[in-house]
Amino acid sequence: MDEDRSIEYRQGQIPQELQHNVVITSVDYIYNLIRKTSLWPMMFGLACCAIEMICTAAGRYDLARFGMEVMRPSPRQSDLMIVSGTVTKKMLPQIVRIYNQMAEPRYVIAMGACAISGGPFKDGYNVVSGIDKYIPVDVYVPGCPPTPEALLHGVLKLREKIAKQSITQVSWYRKGSQDAIPVPVLGPDIFDPRRVPEIRKRTLAPRPDDDGSEATEGAQTVEDQSEA
Repeated sequence: MDEDRSIEYRQGQIPQELQHNVVITSVDYIYNLIRKTSLWPMMFGLACCAIEMICTAAGRYDLARFGMEVMRPSPRQSDLMIVSGTVTKKMLPQIVRIYNQMAEPRYVIAMGACAISGGPFKDGYNVVSGIDKYIPVDVYVPGCPPTPEALLHGVLKLREKIAKQSITQVSWYRKGSQDAIPVPVLGPDIFDPRRVPEIRKRTLAPRPDDDGSEATEGAQTVEDQSEA
């Protein structure tokens, strides 16, 4: 018996009496299995898409099946941000600030046409045409508004993405600290602080009328009109 067992060990086989007690898998599989089955969304909504998100958490659709029935009121306890609704320029700095307060690993679902591209309000002066211009988005859920089934499908796609990640490649396990995303500044318009040098360069660049050529032409035109 001992001889047979030693042969099995040498051949890399699990003895018969241990086959139901030993599980061989990878660290990535166990790590991702735990993370994808315990996503904690953050409890906040922006517009009408938030009503559909609330319906998804109710008894009929039951997010508890996916281990994410607890919506956390604090970003420090959340790892999933569902941007559900229209993102205005006044609200955008708060969203980026909350995203920076979430601990890694963190994920973002853009729910609805407004969060993805601005939706029917895209041409409005106060609407951001896509939250992905300021924070990274993992899954897009189209619709106006998306149904709870669509959001569940987006959650399943996010779980598939998490299952494919490796701890040797994800950014939050690499050496060096990650820089926070700069909070956009709301002035006459919303702008990214990282583009301040570009904005300053364009603003202070000399204009064609600085040399007086266009001004001279304008004055000549006025004189011609007065003579006529």
